[in-house]
Amino acid sequence: MVGVFKCVHREKTDQAYGEISREDVTVTSGLIVSLVTAIALTQVATFSTTIYLHRCATHRALTLHPAMAWLFRFALWITTGLATKEWVAVHRKHHAFTDEEGDPHSPRLYGLWPVQLGNVFYYVREARNPATVEKYAHDITVDRWDRLLFNHGLVGPVVGTVALCALIGVGWGVLAAGLHGVIYVFFLSSSINGLCHTRGYRTFDNTATNIPWLALLTGGEGLHNNHHGFPRSPKFSVRSDEFDPSWTIIQLLTRLRLARPYQTIEQIDEGRQARLSARHPEKATGR
Repeated sequence: MVGVFKCVHREKTDQAYGEISREDVTVTSGLIVSLVTAIALTQVATFSTTIYLHRCATHRALTLHPAMAWLFRFALWITTGLATKEWVAVHRKHHAFTDEEGDPHSPRLYGLWPVQLGNVFYYVREARNPATVEKYAHDITVDRWDRLLFNHGLVGPVVGTVALCALIGVGWGVLAAGLHGVIYVFFLSSSINGLCHTRGYRTFDNTATNIPWLALLTGGEGLHNNHHGFPRSPKFSVRSDEFDPSWTIIQLLTRLRLARPYQTIEQIDEGRQARLSARHPEKATGR
């Protein structure tokens, strides 16, 4: 009789452990899926920001095929809710007053940590200034897609979050969307305006800095000193130990005839040297 009770007890214990084990596996799998999804979303948002908003729309460093531009705009809308005209205006003003009075988000004016943790608030304040938008983004046209979708900033992330919940479950979808938002807003984007104006090295004579490891996480944006030195270059890397991930994508799009880049830093510098030699041939020949 005692043996029977022991056998039944052991079976119940094994069953309980099995159920706990399956729950652990389910939770772990959900966490992994949420984390991978959040990282993927963040990188989609990052590459869309640097290739379309920054290099294409703001600085005209490349032109994109209309279909490719639309895809980038859609990706930005559903992952960030950013409006092209506002982003362009704020960034162009940043270049006009880099680390001087008038810069919307300079850590030299406001401090590193206020910008690093509160960059989004500085951005929103300037983006809501009609004078800034009109002055610095007057060439950016608002089309029917902007009026229909892309200028409705809150709608995009809500639609994206709902889609995530439908795909991977409500809890895991909300977690993935939340992780993506925190990483993109409070770490990656803010680090460009915070860390990349206070830490790192300088190749060119400006107040921005280069942080190679950050460039790997931000589609090349961490090579900020190079960018400020040559804003119209579609390629941010210069040295052999620097890597601009977005330039690889731009090259692929160029081969597919979906993009047409402007001159790179090396090409711009070669052009300057050629013009200098033409004006002063004695310097070119060493006389």
